[in-house]
Amino acid sequence: PNLTPYPAGLASGNVSVFQTAQTPYNWQDGSYVKPEQTGLIIYELLLRDFVAAHDYKTLIDTINYLKNLGVNAIELMPVSEFEGNISWGYNPSFYFAPDKYYGPKDDLRAFIDLCHQNGIAVIQDIVLNHSCGQSPMVQMYWDATNGTPAADNPWFNQYAKHPYNVCYDMNHESEYAHKFVDDVLRYWVTQYHMDGFRFDLSKGFTQFYSGNDVGLWGQYDQSRINNLERIADQIWSVDPTTIMILEHFADNSEEQVLSNYGFMLWSNSNYNYAQSAMGYTTSSDISWVAYTSHGFSQPHAVGYMESHDEERVIYKVKTYGNHNGSYDVRPLDSALNRIKQAACFFIPFPGPKMIWQFGELGYDYSINTCENPSQVSDNCRLSPKPVVWNYYDSPERKELF
Repeated sequence: PNLTPYPAGLASGNVSVFQTAQTPYNWQDGSYVKPEQTGLIIYELLLRDFVAAHDYKTLIDTINYLKNLGVNAIELMPVSEFEGNISWGYNPSFYFAPDKYYGPKDDLRAFIDLCHQNGIAVIQDIVLNHSCGQSPMVQMYWDATNGTPAADNPWFNQYAKHPYNVCYDMNHESEYAHKFVDDVLRYWVTQYHMDGFRFDLSKGFTQFYSGNDVGLWGQYDQSRINNLERIADQIWSVDPTTIMILEHFADNSEEQVLSNYGFMLWSNSNYNYAQSAMGYTTSSDISWVAYTSHGFSQPHAVGYMESHDEERVIYKVKTYGNHNGSYDVRPLDSALNRIKQAACFFIPFPGPKMIWQFGELGYDYSINTCENPSQVSDNCRLSPKPVVWNYYDSPERKELF
């Protein structure tokens, strides 16, 4: 609302507004105590696809729904300013600004404040492996000839050090990058009362060159451990209770070291739970969801059947499920029962757990659903997905909830 008009003819690209004497937000969460990290039930959501209005004001209206579900933490997919609007948010450009697509900054604060008043933590999915081309830090030191960050860019590598990099790879051993990362995390904790962070692509926080060799990239890397521990030490000096979750997927010996230091790590069990729910014995061992299977001394494995990155389990059950004689897992009523059973072999495992939005209602659109829900294509992975609040009106789906 009341967005300042663009200064046509006076500027090009993005412009920012500097405003003094802003009214401070009046926080009401003074008595809030974070839930125990090892008992977190995290609800991961993409605001764009969770409420049709895609704004914090509407998200506020869902607090009771999530509280009744038993959720005690909400993980927001990236909300800092990213390129374009129809995005998952992993293409960041401005790190200190909540993206305008989701509403004004104080609406985000009001959402976090209300979560805290209801005993719910808010975790920010944050992207500090890379930035994209709108970033002024990329633009100020740019090699136009090669189309890369300049060799003397204080924050970014000229060329990525590891596979699966997107946009422009951050130089994780630069003192300037260290200062920037520390400033970003401190800002969100102090100014927005964020309870913690999920670090996207944390395996990329290294200057060790692995090229396109995925296996080499995943091997034990002491320099990466050192960098992550340095980041944790800095933010824990601001708030020692800050939740630190890594999307790491490196050698388990490295993850054990990070777990012992206080990090929690994503534990992907999507394929195994899907195999089990579909009625197949191959690869149906779900024990990896347990922190003991990782050799962790503490319950620091954040287990999940689904995340934003994985195919929806019930979609696989309905599409590829097993059948034998009169028993068929594919019809909706049977598929929902399979998901109920999967949940019973998921939530009770000791340690933190994560649920992907609408999984509690049996969200059965593919991750590759296009904007036309009748179509499915690999090219539609990032496309907007149907918002299915009507599922809550279905008695069968509400039983799963």
